[in-house]
Amino acid sequence: MDPMEYVIGVDLGTSAVKVLLVDRNGRVKADCSESYPLYHDRSGYSEQNPEDWVGKTLAALKKLIQKSGVRPDAVKGLSFSGQMHGLVLLDEQARPLRRAILWNDTRTSEECREIEAVIGKDSLLAICKNRALEGFTLPKLLWVKKHEPDLYKRARVFLLPKDYVRFRLTGQIAMDYSDAAGTLLLDIAKKVWSSDLLEKLGLDSHICPPLVESEAFVGTIRPEVAEETGLSTTTKVFAGGADNACGAVGAGVLSEGKTMCSIGTSGVVLSYESTGERVFSGEVHYFNHAKPGAYYLMGVTLAAGYSLDWFRSTFDGDISFGELVKQAVGVPVGARGLLFTPYLVGERTPHADGDIRGSFIGIDASHTKWEFARAVIEGITFSLHESIEILKQSGKSVESVVSIGGGAKSGEWLQIQADVFDAAVVKLKNEQGPGMGAAMIAACGCGWFDSLEECAAAFVQVGQVIQPRPESVEQYRQLFAVYRDVYENTRALSRQLKEFRK
Repeated sequence: MDPMEYVIGVDLGTSAVKVLLVDRNGRVKADCSESYPLYHDRSGYSEQNPEDWVGKTLAALKKLIQKSGVRPDAVKGLSFSGQMHGLVLLDEQARPLRRAILWNDTRTSEECREIEAVIGKDSLLAICKNRALEGFTLPKLLWVKKHEPDLYKRARVFLLPKDYVRFRLTGQIAMDYSDAAGTLLLDIAKKVWSSDLLEKLGLDSHICPPLVESEAFVGTIRPEVAEETGLSTTTKVFAGGADNACGAVGAGVLSEGKTMCSIGTSGVVLSYESTGERVFSGEVHYFNHAKPGAYYLMGVTLAAGYSLDWFRSTFDGDISFGELVKQAVGVPVGARGLLFTPYLVGERTPHADGDIRGSFIGIDASHTKWEFARAVIEGITFSLHESIEILKQSGKSVESVVSIGGGAKSGEWLQIQADVFDAAVVKLKNEQGPGMGAAMIAACGCGWFDSLEECAAAFVQVGQVIQPRPESVEQYRQLFAVYRDVYENTRALSRQLKEFRK
């Protein structure tokens, strides 16, 4: 094998695009990122300009090629990871009709209730495996149809964020199954757009793009893009996947028994699932994997790392993240009787409650800011553990958890995860998140490996394994029981306080 061949993983996030240049041994040769703005024109609105994604992706790719100094024809393949659920509507000329409505836009509560009323909650779970939530794409489509009918009539097709950028690079329109699963329009088990949902909700079937596997070859780099970025027109482009699916690929979560915990702004617990036939009651998300024929279960904590960042910036903005965690772990398990629930922006798993808000319970005059910091870290981890408990109750074995994201950068926090989860926690040697998953999809698409599992064996390496401490496990088991009672006992109070938050 010629080691001087490369693939590129493009990770289109909510705040920035990150690009990775990876060689045949899984080593990162170079990386670059470019940020773009978010627009919040009204409360609950969250939008981005699709042209910002395209412009910044092209700029990042150009810098990547210049920084690495590799020959354009040495880049054999490119693939994508992308923020899920965002609605991009294109007209007959394949131009965006409006800004994209993002995953964290919450304007569609009325449309969610409409979907449940027309389709029925049980039927929706049977087809899509998920409840109607504001983040998904279908409610956004219905909102545009209702509130911007002239735009909807002009719509030729809808895409998700990474699919639009990929279209601009290749000229080909498609959507992979892992991202389509997050639209609430895909029949998850059959892997087709649901004609039943489209018909009953009065949506045109032509608006849905062609469906492909994540490893599918979807075109080559257009000449004008090659000229602008320094890439070659011979570079093959593969469909890619949803950010969480690609994160799972990059963490090697590709077989039964594999579970991942990702702590970024939000937090995700994700577990591999081999079948699309099971029906859950909606406590966890159930999506198609980037691995062909596979699925995954996922629980979400909306304000994971965000809660710690909020605490730091609000109460001690000068301290670094690392120092904050170091001081917090000097406090005993249980933060001397102080509990925190990380519901700063509502919660997703297991409660799906947009009105609930966070709490500190058990404040004592002896508590310092370090007890509060410890309680925040433990509360975030308890919230993630709720998802792990759901997985266990469904029959999943969770003996070890691969931890990625900001929460994996602290050895102390990794230990807390191991103790709360009562499972070995694995830290990777060179964790690059969803961008590495996208690069691995490109590597398989290029034929470097016969499967994503084979690629993961070469690319994904364990750096450290943290074992749970029995004494702390028992203490956290008792504290977790108290933590779970806080939601039910504060839910009504949060609703009463809602009008004062305006």
